[in-house]
Amino acid sequence: MIQISGVPLQLNENWQLESIERTIIQHMLDAPVLYSYYSEGELLFEVKVRKNMIKSAKAMDQGQAEFTTFEYARCNPNYWQLTRQGGFLIRPDVQPADAILDIYRNSSLYGFECATAAVIIYYHATLYSIGSNLFNALFQNLYLYSWHTDPDLGITTFHANHFLPGDVVYINNPDFHPNTPWFRGLNAVLLDDGRFFGHGFSIRTLEQMIETLNEFRKPGSQQSAYLATLVTRPSFNHLGSLVSQQTSHRAYKLQHPIVHHNENSISYVLYLYYLSNGINETEDK
Repeated sequence: MIQISGVPLQLNENWQLESIERTIIQHMLDAPVLYSYYSEGELLFEVKVRKNMIKSAKAMDQGQAEFTTFEYARCNPNYWQLTRQGGFLIRPDVQPADAILDIYRNSSLYGFECATAAVIIYYHATLYSIGSNLFNALFQNLYLYSWHTDPDLGITTFHANHFLPGDVVYINNPDFHPNTPWFRGLNAVLLDDGRFFGHGFSIRTLEQMIETLNEFRKPGSQQSAYLATLVTRPSFNHLGSLVSQQTSHRAYKLQHPIVHHNENSISYVLYLYYLSNGINETEDK
């Protein structure tokens, strides 16, 4: 259900919506929870970002970026500096929008794991939602490593019993084989047709994702991989407020600390655990 200023949503025939956007709104209307907004513009901005999340995920699927571990991560040195931990630090002479776009334009030069892929999709979708000028002003000093993000993305994670197109979900594989720890799980984007995109897995149904992960379990395991109840989203309200105010300069932006945990394909909630406990440079296991 959707409410605008406390009133149930009445679809405006003057809205020029793409089919993906109509699908997203229908999912919200059919959801067992209330989605409440102060204005139509606030709703439409979230729908726009979700649409661009889906398009960015599909574009990554069409590219040639490889799934790989932090140890073998690679990037275009014309735009990024590869750190010894397998992260991508933007070059000081490069605009943030250009650096993100290059991951898609020269995708064959890149290799990264699936948490980093989800963050790249967030940035790419945000760029197309707010424009390059504001994006460049907001997201200086980009560093791509696992779930590390700029505070202005406002990434949050929580448990939910339903998901919307454009959400990032986690398919957990608790009995992953110790020889292939990068199959401990998969961060995936829910698409508009009910399928999922996961970096290294392409676009598949949930059942197909689980079937593949189950092939990389411990010998004798009876525990199947499964879709966790975790959903991870950017702060649509915060991003929307930055657009409406065209706010790009602050006296000081407190950056998130970086946790180089060296564990591939982790969920955002596990990353937050490592962050809160100051865990760095663990061996992937």
